[in-house]
Amino acid sequence: MALNAKHKIGIIAGGGELPRRIIAACQKSGQDFHVIAFKNQTDKQTTQDIADKCDWLRLGAIGGAIEILKKQNCKELVMGGKIRRPGLASLLPDLRTIKFFLKTGAMSLGDDGLLSAIVKTLEEDDGFRIIGVHNVLPELLASEGIMGSTAPSEADMKDIKTAIHAALDLGRKDLGQGAVASKENIIALEDKDGTDAMIARVGGLGVDGGVLVKVVKPGQERRVDLPTIGVETVEGVAKAGLNGIGVEAGGAIIVDRERVVDSANKLGVFIIGLDISGFK
Repeated sequence: MALNAKHKIGIIAGGGELPRRIIAACQKSGQDFHVIAFKNQTDKQTTQDIADKCDWLRLGAIGGAIEILKKQNCKELVMGGKIRRPGLASLLPDLRTIKFFLKTGAMSLGDDGLLSAIVKTLEEDDGFRIIGVHNVLPELLASEGIMGSTAPSEADMKDIKTAIHAALDLGRKDLGQGAVASKENIIALEDKDGTDAMIARVGGLGVDGGVLVKVVKPGQERRVDLPTIGVETVEGVAKAGLNGIGVEAGGAIIVDRERVVDSANKLGVFIIGLDISGFK
């Protein structure tokens, strides 16, 4: 599924570099776009050069975002970047958001359940077409095999197998996409605080070796929230004393692959794209 240059695309921008890459791809291809950015979520630098193509809203202003996107004649939407899930008290939901909560029970859902409910509502109730980041930037999808100059050892591959099983089990419960294994034991599981927080916790354990694995949740909505790694992930893994990273080939996003691989090479961290079909 490719972009349709006849239609303006709406970009729902979270934090991190990924929304900036989406914007740059649209600019390069001549694809018209409009960005919805969120206060205390989206990086200010993401929109600093596109003030005329951006609106900043509270995270709870779903109704306002939909109204703007329709007024801008956006037919397709792409969601990219990190969104920290707030508590209901700090969300300050508008009327449309409250109706969405009541209809879907969204606050009790896991991340994928919530995102799937949002996608369904935007498509069925509002007529948008949701596309994945990988439709805009297919080159970001992880390929199968070793990326970079460092390869996993036999012990690392055993840890990878252990972590894949744990990450898939976690995903089935819609609790997270990542797990860390060391010496064939699970030492950390991703939670609502995300991958970076999990790696930071591992750094306090004083581990000697181990791996981070990130995979797509079984049955998840693949157009939003694919597992993602970047330079910060590589640096965090190295600092935590882990040996490397395994990601699902064709199912994980590597933001700025060249810089990620270069960082991994310098730090002696391996990155491997995994065919996990035999583990599901």
